[in-house]
Amino acid sequence: MTEKVLVGMSGGVDSSVTAKLLIDMGYTVAGMTLTLCENDNENSIRDAKSVCDKLGIEHYVFDLRKEFQDFVIKDFIEEYKNGNTPNPCIVCNKYIKFGAMLKKADDLGFDKIATGHYARICYENDRYILKKAKDLAKDQSYVLYNLTGEKLSKVLFPLGDYTKSEIREIAVENGFVNADRPDSQDICFVPDGDYASFIEKKDNFVSQKGEYVDINGKVLGMHNGVIHYTLGQRKGLGIALGKPQFVIDKNPYTNRVILGDEEHLFKTAVRVKNVNFIPFESLNGEMQVFTKLRYRHNAAESKIKTLENGDIEIIFKEPQRAASPGQSAVFYDGDIVVGGGIII
Repeated sequence: MTEKVLVGMSGGVDSSVTAKLLIDMGYTVAGMTLTLCENDNENSIRDAKSVCDKLGIEHYVFDLRKEFQDFVIKDFIEEYKNGNTPNPCIVCNKYIKFGAMLKKADDLGFDKIATGHYARICYENDRYILKKAKDLAKDQSYVLYNLTGEKLSKVLFPLGDYTKSEIREIAVENGFVNADRPDSQDICFVPDGDYASFIEKKDNFVSQKGEYVDINGKVLGMHNGVIHYTLGQRKGLGIALGKPQFVIDKNPYTNRVILGDEEHLFKTAVRVKNVNFIPFESLNGEMQVFTKLRYRHNAAESKIKTLENGDIEIIFKEPQRAASPGQSAVFYDGDIVVGGGIII
């Protein structure tokens, strides 16, 4: 019996080609578009439906705005207010795309879901594992580290073996309306990138001015509110100190932003919580890995070990810049995603 696959279709070129490739592989395919934000562009639904019509497949639209608000936006706001720098795409993947969306597909009788993520799923040593994409410039395995083996068994990533240019060629060949659409670069619910203003408006939050201090606690000036700053920031501080200064820490409880030299941003040891491992259930002893501290961070040689409370400590061979609490650290063994967790 042919497997039925429900493809998450955003209206973009990647998810559109995902549906086409799966049809060519012999799957029974339908498309689904999620409404997540109040400002979701109706053009996305229109373009996704246009592609589904061209492919001759059914198109569903699911309203997940409440789930997105409860799991993603609320977390984003609270994390920022607590002085952290969250990655909402990772949270969305965990709870929405491979959580609520997977349940919707199951309720409708589909065997699997598929998305246009650039990553690969393999079955090795009796386990499903996640690997980097063929196109390393587009690899998205970093934002998928929370996927468990059980979920990986129900997911397809057909773009993992293609380059972005090859995907665009397929879209052009098939006359998709979105073949030339540029990739989205912003967080979907903060399209202008002004996170602080979004939080202030969405949460009726009033930023309180506070003190800039140096590492010894000496007051250097006044800032506009902790949520306006990120670790490693140099520009836009609104203060002249005669030499470049960087945000090296934030304390939302004292409402202080700590400034220092760039060298203060480099750390050898980093701790993470809420860890998910994929090739195995838990880490026994130590393991040599390469760790990414941000999506665009070059993975660095490191060692990981389990602490008594279940957290993981990462020891880098060379000090790494601006390991930001709230971001994710993801571990790799070659092209295999070992796992990851939230930096604390």
